[in-house]
Amino acid sequence: MSDPNITRRDLLYGIGTAGASGTALGQTHAHGAAGAAVPAKAYQRKIFNDRQWSTVQALCDLILPADGRSGSATQAGVPEFIDDWLDFRKQQDGNGDFAAQILGGMAWLDLEAERLFQKPFASAGPGPQKQILDRIAWPGRAAPEDRRWAAFFSKFRDLTVSGFFSSGIGIKDLPYLGNTAVAEWKGCSAEVWAIIEDRMKNGYQGLGGVSTQSRNVLFPAK
Repeated sequence: MSDPNITRRDLLYGIGTAGASGTALGQTHAHGAAGAAVPAKAYQRKIFNDRQWSTVQALCDLILPADGRSGSATQAGVPEFIDDWLDFRKQQDGNGDFAAQILGGMAWLDLEAERLFQKPFASAGPGPQKQILDRIAWPGRAAPEDRRWAAFFSKFRDLTVSGFFSSGIGIKDLPYLGNTAVAEWKGCSAEVWAIIEDRMKNGYQGLGGVSTQSRNVLFPAK
């Protein structure tokens, strides 16, 4: 039986130390001695201040907005996941270098939004926000002066996707059935094989190529 107190961060760390990165099971609820669910406490931020929190929320939802199938990254708790992960890395690494890279990139987004639109990034609006992100969405296309920020955005996008697909909303979006018992294994359906064959013909690269057909992911890697 799984530990009811285990967190998404614990699960992702366990996968990472086994030499693989990716998603894990969603965060579970704690239970009392009588088996009744214990209400979750309000999340206490560890890294981000109020302004940074607004930037994180805006950026996460630009990367993974809500669509007809699933909620947005913020609805999946991705900002909390990123805050917790940065704190975890700080403890494990013995320094705040990784968090500094993320905070530095977010500060640059604010500075650019203020310079170009006289507003913080979080309140600049989708058009101006996308105008800035278009410059850093693909590292290979970024201008020399933007390459540092393109590297930041790649890291932030990875965190956002990891956080989303390790949440309850993200797992339902996959959909991930887990270790589900079946009376008879009939293999992949004809429909699934047709999708696989079509993707292979078009150069589908698996996880390395970041397939986005199942999600409306803004700025996929190219």
